Amino acid sequence: MPNEPTVRTEETPARIETRPGDRVVLDNRGIQRALARIAHEVVERNEDLSNLYLVAIPNGGVPLARRLAASLEKIAEQDVLVGVLDTTLYRDDLVASGERPALRRTEMPSMVDGRIVILVDDVAKTGRTIRAAMDALMDFGRPSRVQVVALIDRGHRELPIKIDYVGKNIPTHPQETVELRGYDGSDDDPLEVVVHAEVEDAAS
Repeated sequence: MPNEPTVRTEETPARIETRPGDRVVLDNRGIQRALARIAHEVVERNEDLSNLYLVAIPNGGVPLARRLAASLEKIAEQDVLVGVLDTTLYRDDLVASGERPALRRTEMPSMVDGRIVILVDDVAKTGRTIRAAMDALMDFGRPSRVQVVALIDRGHRELPIKIDYVGKNIPTHPQETVELRGYDGSDDDPLEVVVHAEVEDAAS
């Protein structure tokens, strides 16, 4: 008898490949709960929701901003504008190192003048990405206010950047990697946050 096809549901999400040394700190359901809580915090803190403008920092901030916008739209019963802003050219640490990373897409549907802009990132660490995003944002006008969402705040700040809305605080070693995995272009992709520590070879 042939095997029955597997049907994906919320309870049986697609498996995300893991590697030796991986530690999952937030699964897809946990991410959804964190974003729902953040959406309520945004509503409580901002009176004029019609003026909100979510700006995602690629790559990880893109699916998070879209999911957060969907949660806000359910609560406020109105559309929330979402843009994508590449920060590559504004990163001071990359300029100093001489690296030339590939540019990522910027999709800003309108200027930000007078808007309450909420920058959305997946993992906050040194604060340099957030600062670069703020610098890049000024090319699109003068917002009335800028707030920051980070799904994960892992500490290790090098700049005095405040995260206004945090999904989860996770203590990490500076050399560990924290990343959002699972996003493959679809807003329905199951996501998870993984802390990865390099596993030393047994012979070393």
